[in-house]
Amino acid sequence: MGLFNRTKTTATTATAVAVQAPAGPDLSHLTGDWAIDTTHSEIGFSVRHAMVTNVKGRFTEYDGKLHLDGATPHNSSADLVIKVASIDTNQAQRDEHLRTGDFFAADTFPEIRFRSTSTEQLDADTYRMTGELTIKDTTRPVVLDLEFTGSATDAYGAERVGFEGKTVVDRTDFGLTYNAALETGGVLIGEKVKLSFDISAVKAA
Repeated sequence: MGLFNRTKTTATTATAVAVQAPAGPDLSHLTGDWAIDTTHSEIGFSVRHAMVTNVKGRFTEYDGKLHLDGATPHNSSADLVIKVASIDTNQAQRDEHLRTGDFFAADTFPEIRFRSTSTEQLDADTYRMTGELTIKDTTRPVVLDLEFTGSATDAYGAERVGFEGKTVVDRTDFGLTYNAALETGGVLIGEKVKLSFDISAVKAA
């Protein structure tokens, strides 16, 4: 997830060789530890409903830390802990159902966790982070596609960095198997869940 040296591939007469890309801006100041600012970030999801539309939601309580390496991508990492009870789909009755044993069993499994295991740079501003996602004590590998959206010093003097990310998971892999058949065919809830991340992080002092 860091900001890294950039290379591009160019072909010679018969062989493609890697060459150093033109030097970009100096991003070494981004190396270090960062805390996700939950008041300026969002962790969201969407899932197919009744075969015709998507229900969207988010988690409002979570804690996350990033370590960025401005020179070496595989030294960058992320850890995230989400409070399941903070799920919000803008419909109170549905949210309560999602907290029950039919879905997340929030009383028994109060947290969702993500811990990265590797990071690679794909091009100037996009990265791929592989990690382990744990829901209801079931851990599965996931791959996040990430875009670096910039860095700045805010009005209060805090250094900030931004990323947007996405991935798709199968909820049944984590024991979230509840469903209902529709009279017209198909099922009430899709199995594929789209996860999205819009992250603003503040550098640790």
